Amino acid sequence: MPELPEVEVTRRSFATRIEGATVTSVHMGKPLRWPLGLDGEELVGGLVGVVQRRGKYLWLPLLSHRPDRSGGLLIHLGMSGSLAFRWQPGEPGPHDHFELGTDRGVLRLTDPRRFGAVVWGPAMDAGLPGKLLVGLGHEPFDEALTPEVFHAGLRGRQVAIKQALLAGDVVVGAGNIYACEALFRARIDPRLAAGKLSRPRAARLLQEVRAVLQEAVEAGGSSLRDFRDAHGAQGHFQLATQVYGREGEGCRVCGQPVRRVVQAQRATFFCGHCQKR
Repeated sequence: MPELPEVEVTRRSFATRIEGATVTSVHMGKPLRWPLGLDGEELVGGLVGVVQRRGKYLWLPLLSHRPDRSGGLLIHLGMSGSLAFRWQPGEPGPHDHFELGTDRGVLRLTDPRRFGAVVWGPAMDAGLPGKLLVGLGHEPFDEALTPEVFHAGLRGRQVAIKQALLAGDVVVGAGNIYACEALFRARIDPRLAAGKLSRPRAARLLQEVRAVLQEAVEAGGSSLRDFRDAHGAQGHFQLATQVYGREGEGCRVCGQPVRRVVQAQRATFFCGHCQKR
């Protein structure tokens, strides 16, 4: 599943090229998770603004000559989706389910499993977009997310710290790969109850979450299966993981075998020697 680094890499790969473009056409393929929310033809003539990211969602603002149609599109890549922005993308394939044609190129969502979404709303915090985003926690690089705020958000939680990170209501973006890696770097056992994390260890974990996510963005994200950015390039962070996907291999710090357990139906990789409860 594309996580925050993959979504941010995608945003950076087409945002400046599509900004200021005029929408010329909208094409819908097979239904996605939610309906668009209006007739696509009503978006024609709209002017694309600055593409933003919130968690694993992209917000594509559209300024229309009709005040009641100014708003934007909230885009989610689902489990296997990717966006491409090309001048001449060719005919849509069987897994191409949304196209936004502009005078600068075509933005196309390809999603084999159709768990992705493109929905219209009058604003990021209104309509269906607002409902989808309301429960999200702090952005990882938000200055308001201090170690004290992060620790307070974990206080009293009985779930394992790995699951608390994946929940995304304290901090967004620490998906499965990145949660495993951040916990390893912070030397924290992923099975530790979140509420038992001390303030110093919480501060260290927040530091490592930020470091891992920044490194992943710089590496172009992780391409385990389908992910590619809007240029079609794959990410490379998966080649540098310390524990994720390395079950049975030697820990890069102590040499002990990396372990794998399942938490809330997600695979967790960790070093039982280096990471302490």
